[in-house]
Amino acid sequence: MSAFSSPFMLGFDDIERVLDRVSKAANDGYPPYNIERLPKSDDQGDTIRITLAVAGFTRDQLDVSVEESQLVIRGRQVDDKSRQYLHRGIAARQFQRAFVMAEGIEILGADLKDGLLSIDLARPEPERVIRKIEISSGE
Repeated sequence: MSAFSSPFMLGFDDIERVLDRVSKAANDGYPPYNIERLPKSDDQGDTIRITLAVAGFTRDQLDVSVEESQLVIRGRQVDDKSRQYLHRGIAARQFQRAFVMAEGIEILGADLKDGLLSIDLARPEPERVIRKIEISSGE
């Protein structure tokens, strides 16, 4: 029984599922990645860059998509049967790495360079909404 199954915690099923996905994804250490905050620009709000070390993967072997408010990165390599290895320390691997995104996050783009896949995300500055509430006299 989780804390979210309490009768006083109504409507928190989505949060429980997100926490479950995050904890499962945190256990897999491949591929290693960095998350960094980029300097603010005038036209963007907060910008974040996720960089994954994907040495040996080509652009065609990588897939970046957004699925149910998650950024999902997949890599698929296939063994080359025509090669005969005397020693094999670099295995053909498959991976899937998922990052849960907050509402409003936009994917700016992805770039593969020198074995590093960089994905830039931005959270646009929210519009400031001020609403005046009239106070009645109660009469």
